[in-house]
Amino acid sequence: MISNTQFEKELEIIVANALREDVGDGDHSSLACIPEDAQGKAQLLVKDTGIIAGIAFAERVFQAVDSNLDVHCLMEEGTVVKPGDVVLTVSGSTQAILKAERLVLNAVQRMSAIATKTHSYVALLEGTHTKILDTRKTTPGIRALEKWAVKIGGGVNHRFALYDAIMLKDNHIDFAGGISQAIQKTQAYLAATGNDLELIVEARNLEEVREILRSDGVHRILLDNFNYEDTRKAVAMINGKCQTESSGNINEDTLRNYAQCGVDFISSGALTHSIYNMDLSLKAC
Repeated sequence: MISNTQFEKELEIIVANALREDVGDGDHSSLACIPEDAQGKAQLLVKDTGIIAGIAFAERVFQAVDSNLDVHCLMEEGTVVKPGDVVLTVSGSTQAILKAERLVLNAVQRMSAIATKTHSYVALLEGTHTKILDTRKTTPGIRALEKWAVKIGGGVNHRFALYDAIMLKDNHIDFAGGISQAIQKTQAYLAATGNDLELIVEARNLEEVREILRSDGVHRILLDNFNYEDTRKAVAMINGKCQTESSGNINEDTLRNYAQCGVDFISSGALTHSIYNMDLSLKAC
């Protein structure tokens, strides 16, 4: 997985790029009507129900805009919130608060929505040993925020990107000439490069599961679009030799049924690509 140092660099890039995109050569709306020395205070107000996420990122944004801003957090990441709750207050330069406002809201609204959806999936898995995973189906440029939100919601991060794990999916397998060929070539590549990366291999049917099991060194088998019966058969065939993951159009209605088939993980792109932002506002107080 991505290191803490790499993650911090991703956050720095997100903040810098977002402010470049939004502020450009200046927040002329504020510059036009707010005195440079004006001081103010605002509160991040909840207008929805769910799980709050992104508080630490909001602090990072405020500090990036003006290190003299005083941010007072009133709750922790992952807290259940309701309309009327106040997440934090920020005081200091009014111009700085207004400059940071939209980036803070965009990030916290989206992160909270992802954390809320993830939390609901985790609740559906209660009593099973199955964990919910995110995917790379994220918004370009803010993957670090979205995967951070999944963790806050109680989920588990899959690989961060193409560089921190190897996943041989259907196209890799077909282009490589088959499952065994793809695995052999991958293992030769890892030996030649010295990369220590986990190997995940996708199976489209039970015969492909059997073929994968003939190779050593596979960390996890991804059971793609399997029905319940074949999922149970695959888990029995694998019998703990490697981890198991179900994926493919799994939703709230089918999630627990797949977990009860005995898989270790269920991955869902819907955690990050199909959510509606939590309603929040930053208001003067």
